[in-house]
Amino acid sequence: MITKAEIGILISRITIGIIFLVHGLMKYQGGIDNTIGFFEQLGIPGYLAYPVGAFEIIGGVCAIIGLGTRIFAAIFSVIMITAIITAKYAMGFAGGFEFELALLVMSIHLVLAGSKLLALDRIFTNQSASHTPTA
Repeated sequence: MITKAEIGILISRITIGIIFLVHGLMKYQGGIDNTIGFFEQLGIPGYLAYPVGAFEIIGGVCAIIGLGTRIFAAIFSVIMITAIITAKYAMGFAGGFEFELALLVMSIHLVLAGSKLLALDRIFTNQSASHTPTA
């Protein structure tokens, strides 16, 4: 049985996947040099722009299709914590880190809840969409 909660989690998973995919693509648009410079300006090693952008693109696609959802959501959480601390916190909540905080909370929710509905993970774990683990 598909629950309303699972439908909500699916919506969150696809939404967060699209957001990270687009943000990852934007890092490479017109060359990644701008992102490298931005990272260095924040005190983050510039070479980290490559894996962050790659994780956002690959993780975004995987979130959309439901493959490795919990793993990529954990990576998204680390990216958002870093973004809040290094770039957004000093700007305050409104107009500062509110968006990143929302993505962080959505990511943590996906880490904890997973997402089986319309997910490729189900193929590899042999679970149904309504599977609930027992203690």
